[in-house]
Amino acid sequence: VFGAGCPRGGDSYGVLPRPCRALVLLNPQSGAGRALEDFQAVVQPMLAEADIATTVFVTERPHHAHEKVRDEDLSQWDTLVVMAGDGLLYEVVNGLMERLDWEDTMKKPLCILPGGSGNALAASINHYAGNDHVAKKKLLTNCTFILCKGLHTQMDLVSLSTASGKRLFSFLGFGWGFISDVDIDSEKYRRLGNARFTLGTLQCLAKLRVYQGRLSYLPAGHSALPAGTDAPGALPSDSLLVPLCQPVPPHWTVVPEEEFVSVYAIYQSHLGTNLLMAPAAQLHDGCIHLFYLKAGISRVALLKIFLAMARGTHLDLNCPHLHYVPVRAFRLEPRAAAGIMTVDGEALACEPVQGQIHARLCRVLSGS
Repeated sequence: VFGAGCPRGGDSYGVLPRPCRALVLLNPQSGAGRALEDFQAVVQPMLAEADIATTVFVTERPHHAHEKVRDEDLSQWDTLVVMAGDGLLYEVVNGLMERLDWEDTMKKPLCILPGGSGNALAASINHYAGNDHVAKKKLLTNCTFILCKGLHTQMDLVSLSTASGKRLFSFLGFGWGFISDVDIDSEKYRRLGNARFTLGTLQCLAKLRVYQGRLSYLPAGHSALPAGTDAPGALPSDSLLVPLCQPVPPHWTVVPEEEFVSVYAIYQSHLGTNLLMAPAAQLHDGCIHLFYLKAGISRVALLKIFLAMARGTHLDLNCPHLHYVPVRAFRLEPRAAAGIMTVDGEALACEPVQGQIHARLCRVLSGS
Protein backbone atom coordinates (compact mmCIF):
# COMPACT_ATOMS: atom_id res chain seq x y z
CA VAL A 1 0.00 0.00 0.00
CA PHE A 2 0.97 3.63 -0.39
CA GLY A 3 1.85 5.80 2.58
CA ALA A 4 -1.10 6.43 4.87
CA GLY A 5 -3.26 9.24 3.54
CA CYS A 6 -0.83 10.01 0.71
CA PRO A 7 -2.47 10.37 -2.70
CA ARG A 8 -0.52 8.89 -5.57
CA GLY A 9 -0.09 9.89 -9.22
CA GLY A 10 -2.79 11.02 -11.61
CA ASP A 11 -5.50 8.82 -10.09
CA SER A 12 -4.69 10.24 -6.65
CA TYR A 13 -5.27 7.12 -4.62
CA GLY A 14 -4.74 7.26 -0.88
CA VAL A 15 -5.01 5.00 2.16
CA LEU A 16 -6.73 5.71 5.48
CA PRO A 17 -4.31 6.06 8.42
CA ARG A 18 -4.13 3.46 11.21
CA PRO A 19 -5.48 3.79 13.77
CA CYS A 20 -8.39 5.40 11.93
CA ARG A 21 -11.27 7.43 13.33
CA ALA A 22 -14.61 7.22 11.52
CA LEU A 23 -17.80 9.21 11.97
CA VAL A 24 -20.67 6.85 11.09
CA LEU A 25 -23.92 8.55 10.08
CA LEU A 26 -26.67 5.95 10.37
CA ASN A 27 -30.37 6.16 9.49
CA PRO A 28 -32.23 3.50 11.52
CA GLN A 29 -35.36 3.94 9.35
CA SER A 30 -33.73 3.36 5.96
CA GLY A 31 -34.56 0.32 3.86
CA ALA A 32 -36.13 -2.50 5.86
CA GLY A 33 -35.23 -0.73 9.14
CA ARG A 34 -32.30 -3.01 10.05
CA ALA A 35 -29.38 -0.59 9.59
CA LEU A 36 -28.48 -0.28 13.30
CA GLU A 37 -28.83 -4.02 13.91
CA ASP A 38 -26.72 -4.87 10.82
CA PHE A 39 -24.10 -2.29 11.80
CA GLN A 40 -23.66 -3.84 15.24
CA ALA A 41 -23.71 -7.44 13.99
CA VAL A 42 -21.74 -7.22 10.73
CA VAL A 43 -19.79 -3.95 10.53
CA GLN A 44 -18.49 -3.19 14.03
CA PRO A 45 -16.58 -6.47 14.57
CA MET A 46 -14.80 -6.05 11.20
CA LEU A 47 -13.88 -2.42 11.91
CA ALA A 48 -12.55 -3.27 15.37
CA GLU A 49 -10.19 -5.83 13.80
CA ALA A 50 -9.04 -3.26 11.24
CA ASP A 51 -8.19 -0.68 13.98
CA ILE A 52 -11.01 1.68 12.92
CA ALA A 53 -12.64 3.45 15.88
CA THR A 54 -16.19 4.68 15.29
CA THR A 55 -18.37 7.50 16.55
CA VAL A 56 -21.96 6.59 15.62
CA PHE A 57 -24.44 9.39 14.91
CA VAL A 58 -28.00 8.07 14.56
CA THR A 59 -30.24 10.41 12.56
CA GLU A 60 -33.63 11.27 14.03
CA ARG A 61 -35.24 13.31 11.25
CA PRO A 62 -34.78 14.38 7.62
CA HIS A 63 -31.80 16.76 7.08
CA HIS A 64 -30.28 15.75 10.44
CA ALA A 65 -27.11 14.42 8.76
CA HIS A 66 -27.00 17.46 6.45
CA GLU A 67 -26.93 19.80 9.45
CA LYS A 68 -24.42 17.65 11.35
CA VAL A 69 -21.76 17.65 8.62
CA ARG A 70 -22.43 21.27 7.65
CA ASP A 71 -21.93 22.64 11.16
CA GLU A 72 -19.61 20.20 12.96
CA ASP A 73 -15.84 20.39 13.36
CA LEU A 74 -14.94 17.29 11.31
CA SER A 75 -11.17 17.44 11.88
CA GLN A 76 -11.34 14.71 14.56
CA TRP A 77 -12.34 12.07 11.98
CA ASP A 78 -10.39 10.56 9.09
CA THR A 79 -13.45 9.37 7.14
CA LEU A 80 -17.22 9.90 7.06
CA VAL A 81 -19.18 6.64 6.77
CA VAL A 82 -22.84 6.56 5.73
CA MET A 83 -24.78 3.46 6.80
CA ALA A 84 -28.12 3.98 5.06
CA GLY A 85 -29.51 4.35 1.56
CA ASP A 86 -28.26 6.71 -1.13
CA GLY A 87 -30.51 9.50 0.18
CA LEU A 88 -28.45 9.99 3.35
CA LEU A 89 -25.21 10.27 1.37
CA TYR A 90 -26.93 12.91 -0.80
CA GLU A 91 -27.68 14.84 2.42
CA VAL A 92 -24.07 14.49 3.54
CA VAL A 93 -22.57 15.62 0.21
CA ASN A 94 -24.78 18.71 0.07
CA GLY A 95 -24.14 19.53 3.73
CA LEU A 96 -20.38 19.38 3.09
CA MET A 97 -20.69 21.57 -0.01
CA GLU A 98 -22.39 24.28 2.11
CA ARG A 99 -19.32 24.63 4.35
CA LEU A 100 -16.95 27.57 3.93
CA ASP A 101 -14.08 25.08 4.00
CA TRP A 102 -15.75 22.71 1.51
CA GLU A 103 -12.59 22.32 -0.62
CA ASP A 104 -10.62 20.88 2.30
CA THR A 105 -13.55 18.92 3.72
CA MET A 106 -14.31 17.23 0.39
CA LYS A 107 -10.81 15.71 0.51
CA LYS A 108 -11.96 13.65 3.51
CA PRO A 109 -12.93 10.22 2.12
CA LEU A 110 -16.60 9.22 2.19
CA CYS A 111 -17.72 5.62 2.56
CA ILE A 112 -21.12 4.10 1.78
CA LEU A 113 -22.31 1.01 3.63
CA PRO A 114 -25.60 -0.32 2.20
CA GLY A 115 -28.47 0.08 4.65
CA GLY A 116 -31.24 1.24 2.31
CA SER A 117 -33.49 -0.29 -0.35
CA GLY A 118 -31.67 0.66 -3.55
CA ASN A 119 -28.02 0.93 -2.46
CA ALA A 120 -26.94 2.06 -5.93
CA LEU A 121 -23.56 3.54 -5.00
CA ALA A 122 -22.67 0.54 -2.84
CA ALA A 123 -23.53 -1.81 -5.72
CA SER A 124 -21.49 0.38 -8.10
CA ILE A 125 -18.41 0.39 -5.86
CA ASN A 126 -18.69 -3.37 -5.41
CA HIS A 127 -18.83 -3.64 -9.24
CA TYR A 128 -15.82 -1.35 -9.79
CA ALA A 129 -13.84 -3.45 -7.28
CA GLY A 130 -14.30 -6.46 -9.58
CA ASN A 131 -16.45 -8.34 -7.07
CA ASP A 132 -19.28 -10.67 -8.08
CA HIS A 133 -22.80 -9.23 -8.03
CA VAL A 134 -24.17 -9.64 -4.50
CA ALA A 135 -26.93 -8.09 -2.39
CA LYS A 136 -28.04 -7.68 1.20
CA LYS A 137 -25.59 -8.95 3.89
CA LYS A 138 -22.98 -10.04 1.31
CA LEU A 139 -22.93 -6.56 -0.24
CA LEU A 140 -22.65 -5.04 3.24
CA THR A 141 -19.74 -7.36 4.06
CA ASN A 142 -17.97 -6.50 0.79
CA CYS A 143 -18.38 -2.74 1.36
CA THR A 144 -17.19 -3.04 4.97
CA PHE A 145 -14.13 -4.94 3.74
CA ILE A 146 -13.43 -2.06 1.30
CA LEU A 147 -13.58 0.33 4.27
CA CYS A 148 -11.22 -1.93 6.26
CA LYS A 149 -8.72 -1.97 3.38
CA GLY A 150 -8.87 1.83 3.45
CA LEU A 151 -8.07 2.56 -0.20
CA HIS A 152 -9.75 5.73 -1.45
CA THR A 153 -9.88 7.58 -4.73
CA GLN A 154 -11.63 10.52 -6.39
CA MET A 155 -15.26 10.64 -7.53
CA ASP A 156 -17.03 12.98 -9.92
CA LEU A 157 -20.05 14.98 -8.80
CA VAL A 158 -22.74 16.66 -10.90
CA SER A 159 -23.91 20.19 -10.15
CA LEU A 160 -27.65 20.65 -10.78
CA SER A 161 -29.34 24.06 -11.11
CA THR A 162 -33.12 24.49 -11.07
CA ALA A 163 -35.36 27.27 -12.43
CA SER A 164 -36.36 28.18 -8.85
CA GLY A 165 -32.72 28.92 -8.01
CA LYS A 166 -31.62 25.77 -6.18
CA ARG A 167 -28.10 24.43 -6.68
CA LEU A 168 -27.58 20.80 -5.70
CA PHE A 169 -24.68 18.37 -5.88
CA SER A 170 -25.37 14.81 -6.93
CA PHE A 171 -23.23 11.64 -6.95
CA LEU A 172 -25.64 9.13 -8.51
CA GLY A 173 -28.25 10.36 -10.94
CA PHE A 174 -31.07 12.68 -11.95
CA GLY A 175 -34.35 11.34 -13.29
CA TRP A 176 -37.77 12.29 -14.63
CA GLY A 177 -40.61 10.05 -15.67
CA PHE A 178 -40.98 6.29 -15.30
CA ILE A 179 -37.84 5.49 -13.26
CA SER A 180 -38.44 8.37 -10.85
CA ASP A 181 -42.12 7.41 -10.56
CA VAL A 182 -41.10 3.87 -9.56
CA ASP A 183 -38.58 5.21 -7.05
CA ILE A 184 -40.99 7.55 -5.27
CA ASP A 185 -44.25 5.56 -5.68
CA SER A 186 -42.61 2.47 -4.15
CA GLU A 187 -41.44 4.40 -1.07
CA LYS A 188 -44.47 3.09 0.82
CA TYR A 189 -43.11 -0.46 0.37
CA ARG A 190 -39.63 0.32 1.72
CA ARG A 191 -39.93 -2.41 4.39
CA LEU A 192 -39.76 -4.92 1.52
CA GLY A 193 -36.18 -3.84 0.80
CA ASN A 194 -35.13 -4.12 -2.84
CA ALA A 195 -38.37 -5.97 -3.73
CA ARG A 196 -40.16 -2.61 -3.43
CA PHE A 197 -38.77 -1.64 -6.86
CA THR A 198 -40.13 -4.78 -8.53
CA LEU A 199 -43.60 -4.06 -7.13
CA GLY A 200 -43.32 -0.37 -8.04
CA THR A 201 -42.23 -1.21 -11.61
CA LEU A 202 -45.27 -3.43 -12.16
CA GLN A 203 -47.62 -0.78 -10.77
CA CYS A 204 -46.12 2.01 -12.90
CA LEU A 205 -46.22 -0.23 -16.01
CA ALA A 206 -49.95 -0.64 -15.49
CA LYS A 207 -50.49 3.15 -15.65
CA LEU A 208 -47.71 4.03 -18.10
CA ARG A 209 -47.51 7.80 -18.60
CA VAL A 210 -45.94 10.07 -21.23
CA TYR A 211 -44.15 13.30 -20.27
CA GLN A 212 -43.67 16.28 -22.57
CA GLY A 213 -40.57 18.43 -22.49
CA ARG A 214 -37.37 19.43 -24.25
CA LEU A 215 -34.10 17.59 -23.64
CA SER A 216 -30.73 19.08 -24.67
CA TYR A 217 -27.18 17.98 -24.00
CA LEU A 218 -23.50 18.65 -24.60
CA PRO A 219 -21.97 15.41 -25.91
CA ALA A 220 -18.87 14.06 -24.17
CA GLY A 221 -15.72 15.21 -25.95
CA HIS A 222 -16.81 18.85 -26.33
CA SER A 223 -14.62 21.35 -24.50
CA ALA A 224 -15.87 23.80 -21.92
CA LEU A 225 -16.73 27.44 -22.41
CA PRO A 226 -13.84 29.73 -21.42
CA ALA A 227 -14.03 29.94 -17.63
CA GLY A 228 -12.66 32.41 -15.16
CA THR A 229 -10.81 31.21 -12.09
CA ASP A 230 -13.08 30.47 -9.15
CA ALA A 231 -12.47 32.74 -6.16
CA PRO A 232 -11.02 30.99 -3.10
CA GLY A 233 -13.83 29.30 -1.19
CA ALA A 234 -16.34 29.84 -4.01
CA LEU A 235 -18.22 26.79 -5.24
CA PRO A 236 -17.00 25.41 -8.59
CA SER A 237 -18.45 27.36 -11.50
CA ASP A 238 -20.69 25.64 -14.05
CA SER A 239 -18.60 26.72 -17.03
CA LEU A 240 -20.49 24.48 -19.48
CA LEU A 241 -23.90 26.01 -18.72
CA VAL A 242 -25.67 29.23 -19.63
CA PRO A 243 -28.58 30.55 -17.50
CA LEU A 244 -31.82 28.57 -17.83
CA CYS A 245 -33.58 31.65 -19.18
CA GLN A 246 -31.30 31.58 -22.26
CA PRO A 247 -31.33 29.05 -25.14
CA VAL A 248 -28.70 26.32 -24.94
CA PRO A 249 -25.45 27.14 -26.80
CA PRO A 250 -25.42 26.31 -30.55
CA HIS A 251 -22.92 23.43 -30.17
CA TRP A 252 -25.38 21.54 -27.91
CA THR A 253 -27.68 18.82 -29.27
CA VAL A 254 -31.45 19.29 -28.89
CA VAL A 255 -33.44 16.04 -28.99
CA PRO A 256 -36.08 16.54 -31.73
CA GLU A 257 -38.75 14.44 -29.99
CA GLU A 258 -40.50 16.02 -27.04
CA GLU A 259 -42.50 13.09 -25.64
CA PHE A 260 -40.74 10.78 -23.21
CA VAL A 261 -41.55 7.84 -20.97
CA SER A 262 -38.37 8.41 -18.95
CA VAL A 263 -35.21 10.50 -18.85
CA TYR A 264 -32.33 9.41 -16.60
CA ALA A 265 -28.84 10.88 -16.27
CA ILE A 266 -26.65 8.48 -14.26
CA TYR A 267 -22.98 8.82 -13.28
CA GLN A 268 -22.45 5.43 -11.58
CA SER A 269 -22.81 1.93 -13.01
CA HIS A 270 -25.81 0.83 -10.93
CA LEU A 271 -29.26 2.36 -10.54
CA GLY A 272 -30.03 -0.17 -7.79
CA THR A 273 -28.59 -3.36 -6.36
CA ASN A 274 -30.01 -5.37 -9.28
CA LEU A 275 -29.92 -2.72 -12.03
CA LEU A 276 -26.66 -2.34 -13.97
CA MET A 277 -27.74 0.69 -16.00
CA ALA A 278 -24.39 2.11 -17.18
CA PRO A 279 -21.86 -0.75 -17.37
CA ALA A 280 -19.19 1.59 -18.80
CA ALA A 281 -19.39 4.10 -15.93
CA GLN A 282 -16.46 4.67 -13.55
CA LEU A 283 -16.02 6.75 -10.39
CA HIS A 284 -14.13 9.50 -12.21
CA ASP A 285 -14.76 9.12 -15.94
CA GLY A 286 -15.80 12.77 -16.34
CA CYS A 287 -19.05 11.61 -17.92
CA ILE A 288 -22.83 11.73 -17.42
CA HIS A 289 -24.47 8.64 -18.93
CA LEU A 290 -27.75 9.97 -20.36
CA PHE A 291 -30.58 7.55 -21.15
CA TYR A 292 -33.96 8.52 -22.53
CA LEU A 293 -36.98 6.47 -23.51
CA LYS A 294 -39.18 7.99 -26.19
CA ALA A 295 -42.97 7.70 -26.12
CA GLY A 296 -44.49 4.85 -28.12
CA ILE A 297 -42.71 2.00 -26.37
CA SER A 298 -44.96 -0.92 -25.43
CA ARG A 299 -45.28 -2.19 -21.87
CA VAL A 300 -43.76 -5.52 -22.92
CA ALA A 301 -40.71 -3.82 -24.50
CA LEU A 302 -40.27 -1.63 -21.41
CA LEU A 303 -40.42 -4.66 -19.10
CA LYS A 304 -37.84 -6.44 -21.28
CA ILE A 305 -35.47 -3.47 -20.88
CA PHE A 306 -35.69 -3.61 -17.09
CA LEU A 307 -35.25 -7.39 -17.00
CA ALA A 308 -32.15 -7.05 -19.24
CA MET A 309 -30.82 -4.25 -17.04
CA ALA A 310 -30.26 -6.79 -14.26
CA ARG A 311 -27.38 -8.10 -16.43
CA GLY A 312 -26.48 -4.75 -18.03
CA THR A 313 -27.54 -6.01 -21.47
CA HIS A 314 -30.47 -3.63 -22.10
CA LEU A 315 -28.68 -1.76 -24.92
CA ASP A 316 -28.09 -5.09 -26.72
CA LEU A 317 -31.86 -5.28 -27.25
CA ASN A 318 -31.50 -2.45 -29.82
CA CYS A 319 -34.86 -1.06 -28.78
CA PRO A 320 -35.62 1.90 -31.12
CA HIS A 321 -37.21 3.86 -28.27
CA LEU A 322 -34.20 3.62 -25.93
CA HIS A 323 -31.36 6.08 -26.50
CA TYR A 324 -28.04 6.33 -24.69
CA VAL A 325 -25.48 9.10 -25.07
CA PRO A 326 -22.45 10.00 -22.91
CA VAL A 327 -22.58 13.73 -22.15
CA ARG A 328 -20.83 16.38 -20.08
CA ALA A 329 -23.90 18.52 -19.45
CA PHE A 330 -27.66 18.41 -20.04
CA ARG A 331 -30.82 20.49 -19.74
CA LEU A 332 -34.40 19.27 -19.26
CA GLU A 333 -37.34 21.65 -19.69
CA PRO A 334 -40.71 20.03 -18.86
CA ARG A 335 -43.63 21.52 -20.74
CA ALA A 336 -45.75 21.35 -17.59
CA ALA A 337 -45.04 20.64 -13.92
CA ALA A 338 -46.04 16.99 -14.44
CA GLY A 339 -44.36 13.94 -13.02
CA ILE A 340 -41.74 13.41 -10.37
CA MET A 341 -38.13 14.45 -10.65
CA THR A 342 -35.51 12.77 -8.48
CA VAL A 343 -31.91 13.46 -7.58
CA ASP A 344 -30.00 10.55 -5.99
CA GLY A 345 -33.38 8.95 -5.30
CA GLU A 346 -34.82 11.98 -3.48
CA ALA A 347 -37.91 13.76 -4.84
CA LEU A 348 -37.53 17.18 -6.47
CA ALA A 349 -40.20 19.63 -7.66
CA CYS A 350 -40.80 19.30 -11.40
CA GLU A 351 -39.27 22.35 -13.12
CA PRO A 352 -36.56 23.17 -15.68
CA VAL A 353 -33.20 21.85 -14.54
CA GLN A 354 -29.71 21.59 -15.97
CA GLY A 355 -26.53 19.94 -14.81
CA GLN A 356 -22.87 19.46 -15.59
CA ILE A 357 -20.15 17.10 -14.46
CA HIS A 358 -17.40 18.28 -12.12
CA ALA A 359 -14.47 15.91 -12.30
CA ARG A 360 -12.98 14.42 -9.13
CA LEU A 361 -14.77 16.76 -6.72
CA CYS A 362 -14.82 14.39 -3.74
CA ARG A 363 -13.14 11.24 -2.44
CA VAL A 364 -14.68 7.84 -1.78
CA LEU A 365 -13.56 4.50 -0.36
CA SER A 366 -13.08 2.11 -3.27
CA GLY A 367 -11.85 -1.44 -3.58
CA SER A 368 -9.43 -0.87 -6.44
